[in-house]
Formats: sequence, C-alpha cells, structure tokens
Amino acid sequence: MSQGETFSKTKKVLIGAVDILLFHLSILLSFYFQFKENIPDYNFVAYTNAIVYIMAVFVFLNILFGVYVLYNKSISDFLYITIIIQVIMTVAIMAVTFAGRWFTFPRSVLLYNLIFSIVILFIWRAIVYKLYLKFNGTKKVMLVGTKEKVRSAFQNFDEAKNERHKVELVVVGHYYENIKAHINEIDIVYLASQIDEEERIKIYDLVIRNEKRIFLNTSFENIIMVNPNIMNIEDESIIEISDFRIPAEDGLIKRVVDIIFSLTLILITSPIMLITAILVKLTSKGPAFYSQVRITHDGKEFNILKFRSMATTAEKDSGPVLASSSDTRVTTIGKYLRALRIDELPQLFNVLKGEMSVVGPRPERPFFVDQFQKQNPAYYLRHNVRAGITGYAQVYGKYASDFNSKLNFDLIYIKKYSFFLDAKIMLQTIKILFDKVSSKGLEEDEVPKEISKEITILD
Repeated sequence: MSQGETFSKTKKVLIGAVDILLFHLSILLSFYFQFKENIPDYNFVAYTNAIVYIMAVFVFLNILFGVYVLYNKSISDFLYITIIIQVIMTVAIMAVTFAGRWFTFPRSVLLYNLIFSIVILFIWRAIVYKLYLKFNGTKKVMLVGTKEKVRSAFQNFDEAKNERHKVELVVVGHYYENIKAHINEIDIVYLASQIDEEERIKIYDLVIRNEKRIFLNTSFENIIMVNPNIMNIEDESIIEISDFRIPAEDGLIKRVVDIIFSLTLILITSPIMLITAILVKLTSKGPAFYSQVRITHDGKEFNILKFRSMATTAEKDSGPVLASSSDTRVTTIGKYLRALRIDELPQLFNVLKGEMSVVGPRPERPFFVDQFQKQNPAYYLRHNVRAGITGYAQVYGKYASDFNSKLNFDLIYIKKYSFFLDAKIMLQTIKILFDKVSSKGLEEDEVPKEISKEITILD
C-alpha cells in the first residue's frame, strides 16, 4: 500500500539522513557525557574508523523494521521499534568494533548512547509522524461491495491504529451509479468484493479519470496477479502469472539460513529452554514437551515440538479445538509461555530437521486442514512451502484472524518471497511480542462490527 502522493521517496531519504545525523549526535553526546572535553583520541578513533559500517547497519535495521512506513503505525509503535532497533544496534556496534579490531571503543559510551539515541530518535520520529498526519490528512474511503464484505472491511478500518483512513460512504448496490454520484466526496474507492467485470472496468475508468485512488481486496483473483512476469512476443506484451512457489535457488539459500539460524538460536536459548522445561514440569502434571501432528511442505505430516502450555487432558472430551483468548485449558505458566512465544522455541529442532522453516505459514493440524480445504479450494497452495515458526500473517495480521485472512497473507508471502522479506519478518517478530492483540487466541463468538449509523449506506 502506498503512503500517499505527498510522502515521496525523496522525503523518506531526507528523513533517513536526519536519522543518521541524530544517531551520530547521540554517540557524540555519549562520548562527551563520559569524558567531557577530554575525549581520548584512541577511544574516538575507534568510532571514526567504524562509523560507515555502524551507520550502514543502522539504516538497514530502520528499513527492515519499517521505520519509514507510516500509514499503519501509532506513536507507541515508534517507541517499541526505536527501543528494539537501538538495543540491536548496541550489540551490532560491539560486533562491528570487534570484527574491525577497534577494541578501544568504550563500552560505557554504548550504554549512554542506548539511552540518548532512544530519546532523541523517538522524539524526532514522533514529530515526523505528527507532521505526516497533519499534511497528508485523513483519507476519506468509500467501501463498495456486498453487505457481508463491506461489514468486514469496515471493521478493519475502524480498528486501525490511527485515523489515516476513515470510512465515509458504503455502497452495497448500483455500484457505478452511486460511485459516480459521490466521487467528489471521497479520496479512495475500496472494492471490498468481486464485481461484474463490465461494471468493474467502468468503475476503474471513473476513479482514474477523477484522480482518486483504488484499493482492492485480497481475493484469490487479485492475489494471483501479484508479481506477474511480462513477456514481449512479436508486437504484443503478455502477462504471465507467477507460481505460488519459491524458486529453487532461493529455496536453497532459505534452507541454509534456516540451518545456521536454528543452530545459533538453539545455542543462545538453551538456558531458557532448560529453565522452561523445569517450570512446566513443576507447575502442572504431565511432560514438559508435547508433540502434535501438523501439515507442512507438500502436505506432509510431521510432529511439531512445543513446550506444553495446556493441561494434558485439554482435548480429551472436546476433540480438536482452536485456542481462544480466554482458554481455560491453558496452564498458569502456559499463559506466559504463549504470550512471549517461548512455548515455540523447541520448533527450532523441527527447523533443523527440515520439517519447518524459520519463516513460513504456521502449520495446522490435519483435522483443521481438511475443514479449511473444503471451505477454500486454494488452501493447498500454502503447503507449497515449508511451515514456519513465524510468518507474514503473524507479523502483519492478527492472531485472531479467520483462516481465510491468514491464507491471504500466506499466499502474498509466497508470491512476494525474497531473502529480504524473510529478514524483515524475523526482525519484526520481535516487535509483535509487545503487542497483546497478536498473542490473543481466536474469539469463538467474534463477528464483524455493525457499520456505524453515522455512515451513509447507498443501495
């Protein structure tokens, strides 16, 4: 999704340049705070030698964490992101200075810089965000489609973190005529459901002529057109639909990264896993670990390994049931394990064995896969890649989303796959640990909100 006409790439570059200057300033302030006017040359030269590498890592992390994507953020998001990035930067600076053998970079300066950089950068980003909202303004949205689809779409806009997009009109019938009559009252036309092709083309033409923007829903028909290949044959250009598969060469790189990452994380988190296993065993009856059959690449079954967060009799009488946000089956310690995702750490061994990937669609149980497959024939496409510990749906969607919404995220991930996207998802997974919504279970009785009575509905 574009951030708007006025928030151009040039502005993003300028904001990024100011970010670099402010981060540099925070390091200088840290040196001054530690040494006052008498900064030893041998200490400062370590920083000047490493500055290019430090700033390159800084910009890279800012991009991966979406610092310059503003339309879907809140002020609290920028606080979380700034803290996480600066903590990682503290470790990164130690790694860079160690690799470059610039051992005289003072560790005390790193501690001061962690505090200064968080405060300075957060204030700057809050100012940029407020200016973005002020000058870009709230965009007026017209929802177009069936009553069921526009109701669901309204809930998404209504629950957004900011007021960047505000629903002003809803059209549930006579689409073209109603859009034409009210085109000057809105900024965006969001087609929330499929519309007859002839009428849809007329709507496209109308919206484009009036220089308004078009949003499309993530139906299979629209997702299938993501990342097309353009071929020129004689005097005609042809659009070739790309596969819902990761190219073999990219898949090999992904597998190598999975092995390195899982081995490294197993070593780092082994003390946490040991303590967790002891706590689970001491606080409830049953084993510390449990395994469960799930579906992964090519529809193959495997036993996923997790720390037990529920009672051993959780599904004795009910059979397979999706977890809910207030699930009474979850143990006391299990609530914390699930909230912090610690219960999923043993899945690193599944990754090492090749049954899972670090990033990919979350694996489901055969019972639910069979149900979802009957409801949505495209569900099998998510099994064209290995299941993952984290994924596109976990970072950009809600835990409580229905399976169709999650499927759309999974299919977009496969279509848009790149090593850069995997790295982005891995890092942004850290952020969602701070988001209570992302760790909620599915609300069994959750239904879309009713459209506000203040909004005009055109039939």
